[in-house]
Amino acid sequence: MSTASKESTPRGTLALELLLGTLTAFAPLSIDMYLPALPGIAEDLRSSASVIQLTLASCFAGLALGQLITGPLIDHFGRKRPLQLGLGLYVLGSLGCALAPNAPALVALRFVQALGGAVALVTPRAVVRDLWSGAEAARTMSRLMLVVGVAPVLAPLLGGFVLRHSGWRTIFVVLAVVGALALVAVVRTLRETAPPRTGTRTMRSRLGELLGDADFVGPALAGGFAYAGMFAYIAGSPFVFISLHGVAPENFGWFFGANAVGLVTLAQLNRKLVRHIPLHRLLRIAVSLYAVTAVGVLLVAWSGFLGLWGLAAALFLFVSTLGLVGPNSAAIALERHAAHAGLASALLGALQFASAAAASWAVSTFNNGTAKPMGGVVAVAAALAWLAGVVGHRTRSREQGAGEGSAVSRGTA
Repeated sequence: MSTASKESTPRGTLALELLLGTLTAFAPLSIDMYLPALPGIAEDLRSSASVIQLTLASCFAGLALGQLITGPLIDHFGRKRPLQLGLGLYVLGSLGCALAPNAPALVALRFVQALGGAVALVTPRAVVRDLWSGAEAARTMSRLMLVVGVAPVLAPLLGGFVLRHSGWRTIFVVLAVVGALALVAVVRTLRETAPPRTGTRTMRSRLGELLGDADFVGPALAGGFAYAGMFAYIAGSPFVFISLHGVAPENFGWFFGANAVGLVTLAQLNRKLVRHIPLHRLLRIAVSLYAVTAVGVLLVAWSGFLGLWGLAAALFLFVSTLGLVGPNSAAIALERHAAHAGLASALLGALQFASAAAASWAVSTFNNGTAKPMGGVVAVAAALAWLAGVVGHRTRSREQGAGEGSAVSRGTA
């Protein structure tokens, strides 16, 4: 790590990783905390379940568009100032959601909230690429997922608690407070990590370099489709668990949190695996496991095998494998693009949440009161992730090269 990089690390690497993980957790917090309230919101706003599910689709769309906007901004203006502006917009959007008078307004305000929150997704990945590369970047991404994994465990439980004692609008007030606290932390502790700007290359040329790199496009698509499968589960699970299987809203978080524990566990296992298995090979293994577990979800959703507990077990295995796909796909995609890590991170995240928006839209559109639409969309997304990660991504035999990190290349030579 360079001297400049060390100077940009607030209170040491551990403190930086904690802050970056917290920022990355904004998306799962914003999405997962209100999931137990979805059936109640539909009833309170006198709307159908399919319309209320569009609040998830609009959130994903805002996260996708917001990341595309954020990438060029943080490459041009640095990491810190755009992050501060985004967090401010997130706070305002959250307060707007708390005051939404009807379902269409809530759909629109969720989009605004997500536009601001998108900055908190792009910036941490860019900062990681500013300071690390190769296998070390993959290990850092895995550590961030440890922090991120706490959010899906706690968010639905906290949302269920708030829902039981105060109502769904208070959930968005809590999110506004979290955003305000994060903004204060960024202002006081985060230092600039962006490298000095060099050259005058146009946006078109930088995009062309990214989209022409097989080691970016393949992993980026694999990660994007993998996240689409997870968000199909997120969009469908509240109604499947609560409405279909009769799980109490305050208990929904236990099912959701168990899956997050599985994801975090495999993400931490990934830190060990990258020391012994080249990243490209590990990604192919990960997307293959992801596809197999998705088939399990599809079969259980359509057959009803073992009812609630059969579905819960299949979803646990499916979500857990994302802990292997996510860190490795991101590390490979960003590896060769340090000079414009903001744009690369933005495009990576936009692919993820554009796919997620499409997946959640599909689940809401085909909602028929069963688990079948969720299972079908999960399977399609996983098949596409497998195609991108195994069939579509033909690396140029870089597994033994410096792109894997010196430690990995020594361990596999």
